[in-house]
Amino acid sequence: MKKNIVTIDTEIKVIIGLGNPEKRFENTRHNIGFRIVDAIADRHYGSWSEQKNMLVSSISINGHNLTLVKPLTYMNSSGAVMPHFAKKGIKAENVLVVHDELEKKFGTLSFKVGGSHRGHNGLRSLISIIGPDFARLRFGIARPQDKQDVGNYVLRNFSSEEQALLEEKIDHACDMIDQLFVD
Repeated sequence: MKKNIVTIDTEIKVIIGLGNPEKRFENTRHNIGFRIVDAIADRHYGSWSEQKNMLVSSISINGHNLTLVKPLTYMNSSGAVMPHFAKKGIKAENVLVVHDELEKKFGTLSFKVGGSHRGHNGLRSLISIIGPDFARLRFGIARPQDKQDVGNYVLRNFSSEEQALLEEKIDHACDMIDQLFVD
């Protein structure tokens, strides 16, 4: 397997996983951001605590101290966590957002810095608060055949075929994040 060596030219201090907080959304496509930051927390011995409208976990990857975040505001209001971090001097360029991506095949992973929300309401909310210039780890969930069904599709659980590959894909996402912090 080819290793993805990635560089992002800014200092990441906060990693935000996008998702919805209720148990009924736990295994949906829209919650892949939560699942990936959960896996990063597990990998680096983080534990979650509730602060205002979010769950946070402090971890260290290769000596880089990071804060993992799961907004408890639901997807459409994910940006509501940012004023808390702005008070601590965190800017858009210090943020990595992990989210589902309709425009990529299932399990495809890629980094991107900046850009539009492309209809993703969690990204739209963040962009409205801090602008578009943050890093993103995009996890492909593929677009449904019926484009009118996007709202329902993202809130459905992964198919059994996808589920069989999901842990491997999440592990790969964690590897990619770890690579960002190799000196």
